[in-house]
Amino acid sequence: MDSLCSPSRLVLVTFFLLCFFAGDSSATRPGFIYTRHRGRCTPQYWSSQREAWPRMVPERSTVEKIFGVMVAKERWRSDLTLVESTARNDEEGNAYGALLKQGIAALVNSYARRSFSYAPWEVKTMLIQAMVSESAARRQAEKFAVANVACD
Repeated sequence: MDSLCSPSRLVLVTFFLLCFFAGDSSATRPGFIYTRHRGRCTPQYWSSQREAWPRMVPERSTVEKIFGVMVAKERWRSDLTLVESTARNDEEGNAYGALLKQGIAALVNSYARRSFSYAPWEVKTMLIQAMVSESAARRQAEKFAVANVACD
């Protein structure tokens, strides 16, 4: 009878119950293992193609077609697609790369999410205006990133 109610067995049962009931809350805050926020509005989400892109911005469309020839040729390849832009990993130390990645995600969100912070024309205008300097590009990329994470 003592083995059924031993302290180690009670601790083990309590641990399993806590894990079972705390499963939903772990998605909102990091647990024992580092968790990265991958909301439904981030560039990582859109590059994974888990959801269909809006018709106004097809994933295979090019940066040149969406933002214009001058903007695209100034910093990026003319044949760079939108889905390739969201999957880029060169934003560390590259303000223009971060601007493009977060800007494309913001543009897709502006069409796909009614509650998104910006309208499509605002995203396009802000991205083009941020091309003036590296510091402006960095600041605008951060603003887009905040809006993309807050969009969920």
